[in-house]
Amino acid sequence: MMTSAAAGAAAPLARALAVLKDVYGYDAFRGHQAEAIAAALAGEDCVVLMPTGGGKSLCYQLPPLVTERCALVVSPLIALMQDQVAALERLGVAAACLNSSLDGQAQGAVLRRLRAGELRLLYVAPERVLQPRMVEALQDAGLGLIAIDEAHCVSQWGHDFRQDYLELGALATHFPGVPRMALTATADVRTRADIAERLALREPRWFVGGFDRPNIRYTVQARGNARQQLDAFLAAHRGEAGIVYCMSRRKVEETAAALVAAGWDALPYHAGLDARTRSDNQTRFLREDGVIMVATIAFGMGIDKPDVRFVAHLDLPKSVEAYYQETGRAGRDGAPAEAWMVYGLQDVVRLRQMVDESPSGEEHKRIERHKLDALLGWCEATECRRRPLLEYFGDVADGPCGNCDNCLTPPRTWDATEDAQKLLSCVYRTGQRFGAQHVIDVLRGATNDKVTQHGHAALSTYGIGAERDDKHWRSVLRQLMVRGLVSADVERFGALKLGSESRALLRGEARLFLREDATQPKTARRKGGAAQLPPLPSADQDLYERLRARRKRLSESEGVPPYVIFHDSTLHEMAARRPTTYDAMLAISGVGHAKLERYGAEFLEILREG
Repeated sequence: MMTSAAAGAAAPLARALAVLKDVYGYDAFRGHQAEAIAAALAGEDCVVLMPTGGGKSLCYQLPPLVTERCALVVSPLIALMQDQVAALERLGVAAACLNSSLDGQAQGAVLRRLRAGELRLLYVAPERVLQPRMVEALQDAGLGLIAIDEAHCVSQWGHDFRQDYLELGALATHFPGVPRMALTATADVRTRADIAERLALREPRWFVGGFDRPNIRYTVQARGNARQQLDAFLAAHRGEAGIVYCMSRRKVEETAAALVAAGWDALPYHAGLDARTRSDNQTRFLREDGVIMVATIAFGMGIDKPDVRFVAHLDLPKSVEAYYQETGRAGRDGAPAEAWMVYGLQDVVRLRQMVDESPSGEEHKRIERHKLDALLGWCEATECRRRPLLEYFGDVADGPCGNCDNCLTPPRTWDATEDAQKLLSCVYRTGQRFGAQHVIDVLRGATNDKVTQHGHAALSTYGIGAERDDKHWRSVLRQLMVRGLVSADVERFGALKLGSESRALLRGEARLFLREDATQPKTARRKGGAAQLPPLPSADQDLYERLRARRKRLSESEGVPPYVIFHDSTLHEMAARRPTTYDAMLAISGVGHAKLERYGAEFLEILREG
C-alpha cells in the first residue's frame, strides 16, 4: 500500500507525465528527466548534467506547466532564447524572452505579461537578470523555479567561463525558497563543485547522466594538407549540415571561401563579423538544409539544430571539455554523425602560448595546461577513443565502442617498452616532484640551471634518452598519461607522478606499444553519407519527402527552423504509420495537442493522399 508521503510525491509526477504527453507528445521521460523535475516540484535545488541532445531543457520547461507559476531561465545567448521561445509557443506554452534584440515597447509588453501572471517561462540574459528593476519585476511575479542554463560558465575551471555569471549566486538572496536548477552538458568534477559553490545552491541534488554519445563517430588525424584532408572528409557528407571549427577569424574566412569555390554551401561565422551578418548566417544554417557553418567557437552554444551530421575541427580546441561540447552539436537527433579533427604540433604551441600570455593567475594557467595535455594525449591514443573520453568525465565505458577510427582502423604501433621504462624511471628518480619539461631535460642530458641546481646530472637516468628528441619524449609522455601510467598533479604545479599500473612496466612484467607517428594521413572513408534515419520503403520515402516539403513551406512562412514544427523523426514515423485521423496523429511521438491543432490539417492532407 502506498504511503501518504509516496502518494504526495507521485501526484506531481503523474501530472508531469500527463503534461509530457499532452504538450510535448511524448509517452515517457528519458534519463534523469523525471528525477530532476520531481526535485524542482519538491522545491529542491539541483544540478543537471546531461549530454547535448539529452533533453536538459525539458527539466526546467515542464515544472512551470505543472505548478502554473513562471520559471525564470538564465541563458547566455539571444539566438537560443529566441529558438526556445518559438518552439514553446508552437507547443501552446506562454513563453517570452528579454534581451537587447527587443525595443523598449516590446520589453514593456513582456514585463506586463510577467506581472499579470501570464507567462510560464521567461528567458533573461545573465547581465540583465540582477538589475534592480528586473529583480523587482521577478519578485512581483512570484517565481516557481529558477534555471541557470550553460551553468559551466560560472566556473573559472570550466572551458567557457563568463564574468556575467559570477553574480548569479545572489539569486539565492533575492528569491529565498525558490528552487534553482543549474544545467550543463559539460563539466568535470572540479567544475561541478565550483558550480554548486558559486551559485550558492542549497544541498543540491545531483543528476549526472551518461556522457556517451554512441551515434557520434570520432576520428582524429595528424595534420598534413588540412584543406585536402577536409575535402576528403566532406566527400561523404554531400548535402548534409555541418560545422567546421577554426581557431582564427582569418582561417574561418579563408576556409569558407575555399569551400564555396569548391561548390559547397558554406558560410563564415566569427565575432569580427557585424551583428547582422552573423544573425543572417546563423538563420540560414538553422533553417536551410545542407549548409556548412565555418566558425570560431563564437558559434555553437545553445544551437538546437537536431540534424547536424558532422562537426570538423581544423585546429585543436582548448580542452577535452570544449571538444566534447563542440562535437556534441552533431547528431542531436540520435542518428549517425561524425566528429572529425586534424591536429599538429603548432596547435599545441599556439594554445600553450595563449595560456602563458593570458592575464589569469598561475593556478588557473596550470589547470589550462593540464587540460591541454589531456586533450593531446587523447588525440594520440591507440585504443578506443570513447573510453578515455568518458573516463575524463568520470563515466565508464563497457568496452571498445566499435565506432571510432581506432576501433575501425587500428593504428600501427611500436614497442615503446624500453623508452617508457626510461621515462618512468626518470620520473621516479627525480622524486615525482617535477613537471614534464624538467623530466625530459634530465632524460636528454640537458645542462641547464635547473638540472644543475637539483644535482640531477648525477642521476642514473641522466642522459639515457639523449638519442631521442624532445618531441618524441613528449609524445611518449602524453600517451603514458592517457593510459594512467603517469599523471600530472595539478595541485603540485603539474608535477609528474607514477600511476599504480606503472610498477609492472618498470619491473619488466609487461610490455607497452604506443602509436606510431603516421607519415601520411588516413584517407580511407566509408562509402556514402550517414543515414539520418532507418530506410523506408520507396512509397513511404516519397511520402516522407512530401511531408518534409510541407514542413519547409510552413517553416519559411512562419520564420522558424523546420525542426521547431516537427523533428525529422516525427515525420519519419508519420510516413511509416500513415495516420489519417486526429486521434491517430496524437499517437505519433512528438505530436501534442497544440501542434496537432496548429499543423494537423496541413499534414493530414498529405497523409490522406497516401
